[in-house]
Amino acid sequence: MELEATFPKITTHVLQEMKLKQEKIAMLTAYDFSMARILDQAGIDIILVGDSASNVMSGHKTTLPITLNDMIYHASSVMRAVKRALVVVDLPFGTYQGDSREALHSAIRIMKEAGANAVKLEGGEEIHESVERILTAGIPVMGHLGLTPQSIHKFGTYVVRATEEDEAKKLVEDAQLLEKAGCFAIILEKIPAKLGGEVARKIKIPVIGIGAGNEVDGQVLVLHDMLGITQEFSPRFLRRYHNLSEEIKGSVKAYISDVKSVDFPNEREQY
Repeated sequence: MELEATFPKITTHVLQEMKLKQEKIAMLTAYDFSMARILDQAGIDIILVGDSASNVMSGHKTTLPITLNDMIYHASSVMRAVKRALVVVDLPFGTYQGDSREALHSAIRIMKEAGANAVKLEGGEEIHESVERILTAGIPVMGHLGLTPQSIHKFGTYVVRATEEDEAKKLVEDAQLLEKAGCFAIILEKIPAKLGGEVARKIKIPVIGIGAGNEVDGQVLVLHDMLGITQEFSPRFLRRYHNLSEEIKGSVKAYISDVKSVDFPNEREQY
């Protein structure tokens, strides 16, 4: 039986029901058709077309260089593969900060040109106007608080956020502000587990964690990190489920050897 016939199409409403039923939400990133199809067939709830594509697909050191056109390209590829999962697309750096009109224009382009289901923005009070303007167009918005990689030059480090009382208080207030504005869910990145649980209990919308403990409503990881395709990134919150980097290298080395020894192609592999 096809997976999509067994499980319903994931919508923002389904995610809200999952929180009410205390069913954890599973979320991973994807940036291309082939990987997105595998994730969708496996039963993932949310696929994030993250600006982390800047790192794992393009080799940049930060998420800042990726463009809106790049994100639309990746999102379009993912959307062609997905039948069940909810697909959320990051608005990249420079397409929403400080200009709510540009934010709306950027979100509309992603929805129209890629066919995405929702967009994600980093920040709290400082992007409140952009969130509200996007929502007026009927576009679902996911928030993102805690460590916000697009602000790396502001913070200057990727250390755990909201460990001090003032910052923790602001994070809670920002989460409540985003909920009130109309966001359907929020990602919390790299914050103390106790604070993650507190936020999840204080707001009614789903809270997805990445390094935010196990008391939140779901978890997200970067696909290339959890599969062991990338090896340079090893934060405490990352669990590697595979070591594809070594497996792929082993396969490539075997292929090279077979080609050079004329073992490939053999009699059965030619016409």
